[in-house]
Amino acid sequence: MNANAEAMGQPIYNPELSVGADRNGNENNYAVGLEQTIDLWDRRSLNTKQATFQKTAAMHMYKQQVLNKTAEVVTALVEWKTASEAAEIAQSQKAQLTSLLQLVDARQKTGDIGAIDAQLTLLSLSQQIAQVADIESNLVRAEIQLQELLPEWSQSRGGLPEEFWPSSISVATDEILSQYPLVASSEAVWRSMKENTESVRRASKPDPTFGISAGRDGGDSLVGLTVSVPLHVRNNFSAETRAAQSLELEAEAQWIATFRKQRIDWEAARGSWQRYEYHLQSWKALLANRAEHSEKLLERQWQSGDLSTPNYLLALNQRTESLLAGIELEKQALLALTEALYQSGQLATLIQPMN
Repeated sequence: MNANAEAMGQPIYNPELSVGADRNGNENNYAVGLEQTIDLWDRRSLNTKQATFQKTAAMHMYKQQVLNKTAEVVTALVEWKTASEAAEIAQSQKAQLTSLLQLVDARQKTGDIGAIDAQLTLLSLSQQIAQVADIESNLVRAEIQLQELLPEWSQSRGGLPEEFWPSSISVATDEILSQYPLVASSEAVWRSMKENTESVRRASKPDPTFGISAGRDGGDSLVGLTVSVPLHVRNNFSAETRAAQSLELEAEAQWIATFRKQRIDWEAARGSWQRYEYHLQSWKALLANRAEHSEKLLERQWQSGDLSTPNYLLALNQRTESLLAGIELEKQALLALTEALYQSGQLATLIQPMN
């Protein structure tokens, strides 16, 4: 792209050298001439501006690609974090049921509970094993995806710190929207096409050519000066101008459409995240520390005989499902926040290169 910009900024016309010689009788005749077409309408400056806008468009497209890849990495980190938390809860439930099965067997031998309780516990444990396998397979897939995106990543590096996530997303404004890479690139393309239209329009105007020559003819010294101007009478290049104007209008329409779409995507992503965040905070406020306390309470109730084994197993499963539902809600909230950061362009400012 730099080479293309440099090429477009070069002078449009090169000088032309002509040399001629002949012999007439005993006389040696020769002539040397030099011609230069003048960029009378300054198309070179327009081409330079056009190249500058092309470089700007390419630069913003590169920023857009970086933003896309950043969003992909952050999404993968969120997937891994929530999958890891879900696997931890599922493993804990499996260990609890395994321990419970041992207690049930011991109490069955003493005649404290019946054989049906042991069978119910065994069935719950088998279901939990299947659930653990499914959750752990999701975790493995999340880890593989992360390692594809970040080859140097490992579990010891963990995920994103809590302070990474902002507490709010700004409202879309024209100023910020115009700086979004995709919008800025489409605007630069339009401005480049605008300069191209003017360059084509000026190209339809004739540029004069000046020439100077010197030589000898029949023993006499000759010096000449020529001026030539092309006559655009058979082709005034109006078709080329109309074609360039059409491309310019198309680029402008694309820029406006991109601007409007980005505003809609930004506001939609922001609104979606706000709803998820509201429900996530409601879920956290509802449970608070009750999840841990409920586990101990349920166990005491079962140990004392106030809670039957079937009801105890049902309560344990409901508790686990509630915790997993909370993790899924947290995942969707973080993914919605990632999308809002991506659509607003804030994601690029949050990721800083490592020294």
